[in-house]
Amino acid sequence: QVQLVESGGGLVPPGGSLRLSCAATGSIFSFNRMGWSRLAPGKQRELVATITRGGTTTYADSVKGRFTISRDNAKNMLWLQMNSLEPEDPAVYYCNYRNSLGTDYWGKGTLVTVSS
Repeated sequence: QVQLVESGGGLVPPGGSLRLSCAATGSIFSFNRMGWSRLAPGKQRELVATITRGGTTTYADSVKGRFTISRDNAKNMLWLQMNSLEPEDPAVYYCNYRNSLGTDYWGKGTLVTVSS
């Protein structure tokens, strides 16, 4: 089993920044991919960013140039730096871990609110 705990969400004004963190524990071995997704009321879950063990990253078009995903393999940590937050960004953000078998694990999420 894998446990994922997100932190760092909160309330920021438009144009503000937040840094989300995800701590992974449990049966963490040679993970395939980690990432962040978000779920807003009335919308479908959106995969925001991913990063492979080798460091290859992908981003949704909606966040390219504003969000940066990073990780520390030794510490089993994942981060999402979010800059220039927009009114379309509020959501619950979830950390995701996908192992080499393609099994996905999710955290409980952290809430991001953008409001003046």
